[in-house]
Amino acid sequence: QVQLVESGGGLVQAGGSLRLSCAASRGTFSKYAMGWFRQAPGKEREFVAAITWNGGTLYADSVKGRFTISRDNAKSVEYLQMNSLKPEDTAVYYCAADTSRLYSSTIYSNAGAFEVWGQGTLVTVSS
Repeated sequence: QVQLVESGGGLVQAGGSLRLSCAASRGTFSKYAMGWFRQAPGKEREFVAAITWNGGTLYADSVKGRFTISRDNAKSVEYLQMNSLKPEDTAVYYCAADTSRLYSSTIYSNAGAFEVWGQGTLVTVSS
């Protein structure tokens, strides 16, 4: 079973940038669609972005044009480059893997489509 570990969270001022990483082990990372979700205090987990095994992408409207999802299959790492950060981006960010649909070009934005999750990394954006 693949295991996911996020890193790169922290405190940043509004307008700043952060890059999150999600390292995968024990699985065939290159076969999976991957996603990023976030959960702010007192709110439900929400979709941020997803990427297919071969690079197709989907973004939430709230982050489109500011965030970029990417992956390096050779290194088994997924990234989320976050620019022009806003205080409302403050949340715990989770990476997730869709391990049930291998080599799928369909991108899902619902959390239920992703079977494996990381432990999360906190991003705090100050105003």
